[in-house]
This record gives sequence, structure tokens and C-alpha cells, in this order.
Amino acid sequence: MARARSTLRKQPAERAPRAWQRMLSGRRLDLLDPSPLDIEIEDIAHGLARVARWNGQTRGDHAFSVAQHSLVVEQFVGELLPSAHPIDRMSALLHDAAEYVIGDMISPFKNALGGDYRQVETRLDAAIRVRFGLPAQTPARLKATIKSADHSSAFYEATRLAGFDVDEALDLFGAPNGLSEPDVTPLSPKAAQKAFLTRFESILKAIDDDAGGA
Repeated sequence: MARARSTLRKQPAERAPRAWQRMLSGRRLDLLDPSPLDIEIEDIAHGLARVARWNGQTRGDHAFSVAQHSLVVEQFVGELLPSAHPIDRMSALLHDAAEYVIGDMISPFKNALGGDYRQVETRLDAAIRVRFGLPAQTPARLKATIKSADHSSAFYEATRLAGFDVDEALDLFGAPNGLSEPDVTPLSPKAAQKAFLTRFESILKAIDDDAGGA
């Protein structure tokens, strides 16, 4: 009889696949429906400083991180748009911030994954931007400038760190005309994280100062 009863026990319901990640700040970020309230700059800096560009296939004692790449892109946007508002500089610094959660995938792999990946990336990017007082979507002209700066950074990274010859890099990324050559010496994760946070705080102060004087 006991055996018969055991067959009638209710089976546990299947759990839905986990779609959230616990951050070191204690936040739990839902990747499919990210809330700006669950996003902290310390988590972003920590993650980006530990995500390697070029899948780690770079020269040096450390990987060249997305945090360092973001700093170079922000620098280049400042050179391309000398009158850029601090909000525009913040957009440039955070242009790859979603990668603190989803990592840095090379473009061919992103294209292979298709729409699902792009949707997750777009939702995360919008949540991050809203968290830090930016428009949910980057204005088209600024986005084009950031893309140009991104390609210029990629040119220097490719030729100085990733083993590309100049002609190959020119074909893939174009020439960084008129931009000063950046220091792309790979930093330790701790140093890259600190540099990213320092620049974030500097831009945030400029935004606040501008708002106070308006």
C-alpha cells in the first residue's frame, strides 16, 4: 500500500531556466528584463575590467580589457567632438557597458547568434543608460561618432596588441585620421577598474556642475 501511495506523490514543478545574475554588490540583474535599479557602476567597472578584448588574443602580461577600450573611445569622442557635452562623454564611456554581463563577443559571432543576442544587448544598454540619466537610446549622430571612435580604437588595439598588420587593420577598421595615438599598454584588472571609475566620477561631476549652472 505504501508503494502505491508513493506513485501518487506530486512531482515537483520544473523550474524556469535562470535568467538572472547575482552581482558582487548584491544586486540580482534579470538579463531578459533588466531594471535600472539593479545596475551599479561598481559592478560595471569590476566586470568590464575583467572582460578581455579580442578574446584575450593580445600581447602583454594582462588582457586588454573592455574597461580600457571604453576609456580610449571616450577620449577619441572628445577629440572628434571638442564641444561635446559631458552627457555625450558619458555615453561614450558606457557604450560597451552591457558587456559587464554578457561579455565581449567578436562581431562575427554576434552576427552568427543573430536577433536574440541583439535584443538582450539592446535591453541591457537601455537599462544602463536610464540608470545614469541618459536617454534610453543614443542619438543617431552621437552614435555614429562613437562608432567611428570605436573603430579607431580597434585599429590601434589590432596593430599594437592583436597581431594585425596595418593594411589588414585599415581594411577592417579604417584609418584613425587626426586622432592622437592612445596608450594601449594592458593594465591589470584592478588598475583598469580604478581608471574606469575615476573617469566615470569625473564626467558625472561635470554633468552635475553643468546642471547646477544651468
